[in-house]
Amino acid sequence: MLVADMHLDLAMNALTLDRDLTRSVQHMRLLEAGMPEKGRAASTVAFPDMRRGSVGLCSATLFSRVGHVGSAAGGVRTQEIAHAAASGQMALYRLWERRGIVTIIETRHELGASIEAWEAWEARPESAQPPIGLVVAIEGADPIIEPEAVSDWFATGVRIASLAHYGFSEYAHGTGQPGGLRGRGAALLRAMAASGVILDLSHAADETFERSLDIFEGPVLASHSNCRALVPGDRQLTDDMIRAIAARGGVIGVAMDAWMLQPGWVRGRTTNESVSLETYADHIDHICQVTASGAHAGIGTDLDGGYGTEQCPRDLDTIADLQIVVEILIRRGYTAQDVRRIAWRNWVDLLGRALPAGAR
Repeated sequence: MLVADMHLDLAMNALTLDRDLTRSVQHMRLLEAGMPEKGRAASTVAFPDMRRGSVGLCSATLFSRVGHVGSAAGGVRTQEIAHAAASGQMALYRLWERRGIVTIIETRHELGASIEAWEAWEARPESAQPPIGLVVAIEGADPIIEPEAVSDWFATGVRIASLAHYGFSEYAHGTGQPGGLRGRGAALLRAMAASGVILDLSHAADETFERSLDIFEGPVLASHSNCRALVPGDRQLTDDMIRAIAARGGVIGVAMDAWMLQPGWVRGRTTNESVSLETYADHIDHICQVTASGAHAGIGTDLDGGYGTEQCPRDLDTIADLQIVVEILIRRGYTAQDVRRIAWRNWVDLLGRALPAGAR
């Protein structure tokens, strides 16, 4: 089955960790053998493995966080540096597009063409696979130097943005740092709505989440967020947050970072022995139960988001194993329609409503 994964840090892995994503995960692991840094020789995402698992649609990030004074998280020194880093990541996505590896999706027309090509390949798998459809997202808004620059980023191809990551950004408080909007955060939200940029509520602090929904009038999603009812902590969504996103027609992508799947995880000490893809499916189940629908749950793995197989479900080797999630949902009694929705259709429907019509 076609799978859509709406949160992958592809360019960050290539440019920060020097990974050639055109080669297989196994090849990268061999090259990184013996490297002591977290996640090395344990990667899970590369284009050949995405293709092997029919991950034909994804959202890929532009990510560079500023280490603001007083923030709980570090990063680069200035927004100008963050802007330049994100621009370099965008250039890599364009290069991959020119090589026919991906197609950057900016419009409804391009989305429809990409999905039609993948469905045609599913009907004739002996034919060549089409390029992977890629929707570009800014994770944490620091690369947007001022609200007026949103339209410039939109022109480059960005279609999704979140306000903050860990700590706080120029515009809002995020994970681990309670608080609401900062500075020109409200102006940024209005500029995003005016330009047609989708708001990603992942990593938003609780007050930021609430104020953002009050101000932002456009489409919303949570690209990689799990359920606080199952795993306590401000990185996860409460049931009320889940219902609020659903009420706006949004979708929540469940993440695979093991500390978001197991209560009481202690960084550097807890292992993933108790975390499986069944655990992952529990969060999908919970979203469906809270919303009384299969229309608001999706996949947003965040695989290789600063970790590797040591911090994934223990039975996941590469991103190709997302097909196991499909099998789990079928075994749990989900209808064929709902499995299809969760695997990819919910994201396509949301993007179909949010993206501009017509050709680029």
